[in-house]
Amino acid sequence: MADTAAPISVGIVIFDGVEELDFVGPWEVFSMAKQIGAPLDVFTVGWPEPAIRCAKGLYVVADHAFAGAPKADVVLVPGGRGTRPLAQDEAFIAALKPYLAAATWQTSVCTGAALLGRAGFLDGKHATTNRNAFDFFRASAPGAILEQELRYVRDGHVLTAAGVSAGIDMALWLVGHLFGEDVARSTQTFMEYFPEPPYGNAA
Repeated sequence: MADTAAPISVGIVIFDGVEELDFVGPWEVFSMAKQIGAPLDVFTVGWPEPAIRCAKGLYVVADHAFAGAPKADVVLVPGGRGTRPLAQDEAFIAALKPYLAAATWQTSVCTGAALLGRAGFLDGKHATTNRNAFDFFRASAPGAILEQELRYVRDGHVLTAAGVSAGIDMALWLVGHLFGEDVARSTQTFMEYFPEPPYGNAA
């Protein structure tokens, strides 16, 4: 269990074209864990400015612009169609690298893994991403070891989730790792997170 003397800060990076559930799912997990007593401080960081139009049209305003973002112990980079241009945006990658490097945990959901790769955090690491983005991932993180069948992958202090709802699983695992299984189970229960999709698992 983590030292609870000071809250563990979680910075969630968002950008135009970010997939909504990629960041809102983990936000719910970390915020619910905080609500039931885990010492967490959760905030969003907009690139380059706080106003963000998400992939499915949701409009949100981040807590901080990237340039003024506080340090985070956990940095989460979600995915979505907006990751494609960002993977080629040298200004973004140059800003993301030190922000990730200052964190204890570097995490991603979906094609956010490609941005971790472009920033140099997946070289020699096992990682995963959305099943529809393996080629994009390989091009962005050629030094990574792609795990195609897992919903989330931990390699040291790097955590990657396959996509969208898998980010919830990853965040719950991290809550359990940091604060203990009882806290994670309580978080899951308060979220009513017991997935039983009406059409079963994808083929």
